[in-house]
Amino acid sequence: MKTRKNIITVLTLCAALSLTACTGKETKDTTDTQTTDAASTSESSSEINDLFQQENQLFADHQDEWNKAFAMANKSSADPSGNYGDYLADLVDSNKDEFTEEELEVLHKDIETIRGIEEKIAALESAGTPETAADSSDADTPFKNFSATDYDGNKVDDSLFSNNAVTVLNFWFTGCKPCVGELSKLNEMNEAIKSMGGEVVGINTETFDGNESAIKEAKKVLKSQGAKYRNLSLTSDSDAGKYASNIMAFPTTVLVDRNGNIIGEQFMGGVDDQKNYDALMKQIKAVIDADSAK
Repeated sequence: MKTRKNIITVLTLCAALSLTACTGKETKDTTDTQTTDAASTSESSSEINDLFQQENQLFADHQDEWNKAFAMANKSSADPSGNYGDYLADLVDSNKDEFTEEELEVLHKDIETIRGIEEKIAALESAGTPETAADSSDADTPFKNFSATDYDGNKVDDSLFSNNAVTVLNFWFTGCKPCVGELSKLNEMNEAIKSMGGEVVGINTETFDGNESAIKEAKKVLKSQGAKYRNLSLTSDSDAGKYASNIMAFPTTVLVDRNGNIIGEQFMGGVDDQKNYDALMKQIKAVIDADSAK
């Protein structure tokens, strides 16, 4: 599912400008049924993509207001794993003193529209194919059949995780100032946990599908910040790619064990803040200690 991939693109544009199965009728012929199901699934997918485009258009139409709101994501206690409309409402309301009355009016109106869009998306997704339902059941372990490419073109598989007691996956994008601001600190973290069996790995969501221009820009930014740890390009339609596309607040970091399982909750907020750095290191060491005890 493409979900938030296009929203990320909009946010990137904003940053550059400012700161930052379907159960069909039974037929006698199995092939006809499969064809009907495939057509229905394709139609549903197209409708979902159209709905996401409607959301994207709201962000584009009011980019100044939304860019200001998303820049505050790291200071919000809003939970990005729930309903997206509720997340946006919590994000805005928890920082309402930072907005003018006019800005709040625009944001709240957009949020109500987004809630309606999300309801339609949920209804379409609930009518998905059995295969789609199976995919969603694996959402908690999107790194089981991992495949990616580093920025030098080398293939990376799930041995990335099996070789480490813990893998620290940091999701970022080039136009995100808080993301860029923590790169040097993440490099420091990578150096600190190497000897303990840990590794920091970056996943820039703009470099999906081997996007050469995005990779070139990401490499330039990483070099400027002295970040030498591995960064990977995912395939957008892979389980890991879908997981990354669903991330709504950046930067976000997750810890993954040897078996490709996510440990604990997503960690949001830049580790260039020493309190965040220390909190994440505490979690990392806990995973490493648990691995050593096995």
